[in-house]
Amino acid sequence: MSGGGRPRRNTGAPTAVAPGEVVPGDTAATAFPVDDLARLVRTMVQGSFPPLWVAGEVSQFTRHRNGHWYFTLKGRDASLRCVLWASNTWRVPTAPEEGMQVAAFGQFDVFIGRTDLQFIVRNLEAAGDGLWRKAFDEVKGRLAADGLLDEARRRALPYFPRRVAVITSPDGAALHDVVSVAKRRNPLVEVILVPAVVQGEEAPRSLRLALDRCYRWGQADVIIIGRGGGSREDLWGFNDEKLARKVAESPVPIVSAVGHEVDITICDLVADFRAPTPSAAAEKVVPLLSDMQRETRRLARRLAEAATWRIEEKRRRLEAIARRASSASQGLVSRHRMALAGLSGRLHALSPLATLERGYAVVTRMDGELVRSRTQVAAGDTVRVRVNDGQFQARVEPGAPADTPAP
Repeated sequence: MSGGGRPRRNTGAPTAVAPGEVVPGDTAATAFPVDDLARLVRTMVQGSFPPLWVAGEVSQFTRHRNGHWYFTLKGRDASLRCVLWASNTWRVPTAPEEGMQVAAFGQFDVFIGRTDLQFIVRNLEAAGDGLWRKAFDEVKGRLAADGLLDEARRRALPYFPRRVAVITSPDGAALHDVVSVAKRRNPLVEVILVPAVVQGEEAPRSLRLALDRCYRWGQADVIIIGRGGGSREDLWGFNDEKLARKVAESPVPIVSAVGHEVDITICDLVADFRAPTPSAAAEKVVPLLSDMQRETRRLARRLAEAATWRIEEKRRRLEAIARRASSASQGLVSRHRMALAGLSGRLHALSPLATLERGYAVVTRMDGELVRSRTQVAAGDTVRVRVNDGQFQARVEPGAPADTPAP
């Protein structure tokens, strides 16, 4: 290409120049367009450095509203601008703190807009358990502040569960362990699988949706949520704060069985019971059939004894009530008899018969009219006289005049 011609775009690595050929950028006439140069630099940087780990001190950390993390890794004499895209933040348990020593895994890149060299971070780790412990403690602190870690809110597991819901991967060893133990201990208990993703970016959301399905179903007496062993990263989904709060909402007791005995997750802290392994969870939740039968017989005996004692107690109470009622009725009859006798005496004293007993007589005309005055009869009239022991007839004889007082 001649010196005055349009420069060729070189987007690859430099190649040998033939004699007499003009090299782009050698002269003002063959100057590189900025866009082309930026792309060339980017290609060269990307091709020269494979993905690698870089260690340094976190500085100028910024969380952008779109979810990206921007920060600088500083050494003693140099610094490196870094970015962790929002799509990769799930790999990191929590954002690093200012001044924290970290190791970032990623690849060099060039930002075309400013031709800036930057390190695209895919994963981030702090010394020891730095970021993981920080994230764990932050979530634990918020849950404790809301009372979700209080021992008082933990519920007892059902003694005779009919259905046990198991939230785990349908392909994992955890399900096999739970089913095997449950069948061995009590084949009458029904084990219901609620499938969920148990590791990776989708695990927390998948586990929350599985819990929602269980709650809507409403037929489980107890829920086991968990998975088999794995790395810290594999188990990290069970440290999700939203998942922990969803566990706390459960209407029935929940057993958390995540990993091995040494693995403790946030889900374990919120659940009603923490089992070291899925097999141990099944041992805890599913009672032995022989124990259930023995307990059923014991309860039947107690029920029969209680019924017998209750019947006997009621019989004794009825007998006591009958005795008190009989005594009360006898007293009442006696009081009424005495009252009646008194009333009878008073009535007898007022009775005309009592008067007759004292020697008086009752005189009536033959038509039954009571003779109260001598003017009611005349000489020769026949009257009826009633005395104490009977009656007789008498004839009225002339006597003293009516106005003469009786002697």
